[in-house]
Amino acid sequence: MEKKKIHRWAWVLTGSGHFFNESIELINSLDKVDLFVSKAAEEVLVMYKKKGLISDKIKIFKDNTASAVPVGQFYRGIYHTLVMAPTSSNTVAKCVLGISDNLATNVFAQSGKCRVECIFFPCDTAKELKTLSPKGYVNVYPRNIDLENVERLKKFERTFVAMNFEDLIKKIRIREKCLKKSYS
Repeated sequence: MEKKKIHRWAWVLTGSGHFFNESIELINSLDKVDLFVSKAAEEVLVMYKKKGLISDKIKIFKDNTASAVPVGQFYRGIYHTLVMAPTSSNTVAKCVLGISDNLATNVFAQSGKCRVECIFFPCDTAKELKTLSPKGYVNVYPRNIDLENVERLKKFERTFVAMNFEDLIKKIRIREKCLKKSYS
């Protein structure tokens, strides 16, 4: 008798603080999540005082191996969706250029090779943004190169780019409904 696969969400946190608190709440609201935390994201978790606020039911993988061993799980077919949110401009640039030299970028690369749908929420999506920092709201003015990289990312196969947090929530809820039909 073949063992039934448990299909899970793969979620990557990077060094972006843009909608970080809201992203943690969204992660905690989902069932069956594996969380991949980059080294920069570990720092952001501390800055935003969220280190202990991730649900115990979530499996956490940290960026502490040179070859990003946990990404091998994509080849076992256990992930139905990758969510990269919030995503720093550094991670976006590396993903667009095909650089996979850390846990976050390696997860993105391997998910693409395994044809796993990706929902990507970059932090730099408009010429001017207001975002919450640990000290309060600040204005951010993304560089043209950052905005261009977001546009390039939109052309990737099986990759949906959420241009705001509402888009991210909407796409995740749509995906949940689709998955319920597929797996029931």
